[in-house]
Amino acid sequence: MLRSHHVVAAARLSASSERFERMSGQTGARRVRRSQVECLLGGMHKLVVLYPAPADPDHFRRYYEETHLELVKKLPNILGWRYSFDVRAAGQESPYFAIFEADFADAQAMREALSSPEGAATRADVPNYATGGSISLNYPVTGG
Repeated sequence: MLRSHHVVAAARLSASSERFERMSGQTGARRVRRSQVECLLGGMHKLVVLYPAPADPDHFRRYYEETHLELVKKLPNILGWRYSFDVRAAGQESPYFAIFEADFADAQAMREALSSPEGAATRADVPNYATGGSISLNYPVTGG
């Protein structure tokens, strides 16, 4: 269901990207902004990575924030990302130490990102900090 705040946010993103293009002479911003608008209006794909406890939690945190996330920032087509080391489970100990989420306009955009050289480098980096392994999930986002 399209909600009024989605329409307002989409209009603001569109207007700001048009202003940026006029001021900078760059048209690449419109492509990113349109993808963000599409996400607001429906049609987004999410990647979630769950990390079980590593052998060295301090190393994981430090390496993840200083090195791995720098690789994530270089992924093409990524609209946004977030992570947490404070993963809790209701009524029990969480089986996960950390979680990562990334947003893409659609499944194709995610596939392109993960199959790119930047995606290969990001995947190849995981064993450098995630000694407990990782579980990757992805899905189209739906809801109201």
